[in-house]
Amino acid sequence: MWDESRNFVNDIYNLFRTHQKLSKDYSLVDQLKRASYSIMLNIAEGFERGSNKEFANFLNIAKGSAGEVRSILYILKDNQYINESEFENLCLKVENISTQLSNFRKFLIANIKK
Repeated sequence: MWDESRNFVNDIYNLFRTHQKLSKDYSLVDQLKRASYSIMLNIAEGFERGSNKEFANFLNIAKGSAGEVRSILYILKDNQYINESEFENLCLKVENISTQLSNFRKFLIANIKK
C-alpha cells in the first residue's frame, strides 16, 4: 500500500515532466502534488503512531486524499492536460490504492483492542 502510493507519486511527478502545458498551471500542479504525496505521508504517519485506532484514522485521511486526486485527474482530462489513456491509467492506480486503504482500515478497526 505504501509502496504503491510511493510509485503513484512518482507517476504524478513524471506527468509534470512530460506535459509542459500542465506545469504552467501552478495552483493545480501544487494541489495535485500535495494530494498525491499526502496519501503516502499519512500511511507512514499512521503506521508510526503505534495503535490500530490512530493508524485507521490516518488511513481514512489518506483515502480522502486519494479521492481528491481522482477529482483533480478529472479536471486534467476535462481541460485536455492529459489524454484518456493517461487518465484511465492514473485513475486505476489511485482507485487500487484507495481500495487497499479501505480494506486495511477495516481490518485495523476490527482488531482494535477495547
